[in-house]
Amino acid sequence: MMNLAADSTIDPKRGRILDGAMQVFLAYGFARTTMDDIARAAEVSRPTLYLQFRNKADIFRAIGAAILTRSLADARAGLDGKGTFGERLMTALDRALFGLMEMIDKSAHGEEILDMENKIASDIIAEWREGLAEAVEKAVSEEAGRTGADLERLGLSSRALTEVLLDGIEGMRVRRICGKPAIEGARRLIILMEIALTAARPGNR
Repeated sequence: MMNLAADSTIDPKRGRILDGAMQVFLAYGFARTTMDDIARAAEVSRPTLYLQFRNKADIFRAIGAAILTRSLADARAGLDGKGTFGERLMTALDRALFGLMEMIDKSAHGEEILDMENKIASDIIAEWREGLAEAVEKAVSEEAGRTGADLERLGLSSRALTEVLLDGIEGMRVRRICGKPAIEGARRLIILMEIALTAARPGNR
């Protein structure tokens, strides 16, 4: 469980409310959760809660924004870290996506939570996805530059390889592939990206 109250970019009182709300959303689902439930979990009064948020949908969006902002920062740190291109990319995905999805999958209300994300936080998710795509694309471009890979010669680009990876991961979610099988699927997609980068190097014609 993420500790948003400890995030230095979030007001501690607001973070405590988000942490409490996240607990009850995962335990009861969005529909059954009430503002009273959230206030009790966060150990704040109803008036205090309503000073911070208008309703539970507002809280749900705030949780999504906070978690996805952190996951994107963690992904960028993973891509900038040590290791091979594939290792760094796998670390980024683990930090940005797989840890988060594991938390949701463990909840009995995971499907409802994902459905609500698509209904009331789709703009936040779209912004996060684009941020992740830009970070991965940058890493692919840097790897191509480092190795001299000419992706255009193969009819590819850094963005195209990035979209293959992210579309593949999203496709696994649609097929309800999660946990270890999803991680292994992502690893295979990364191997294909590495093969493409190798094939595009000078001398491999």
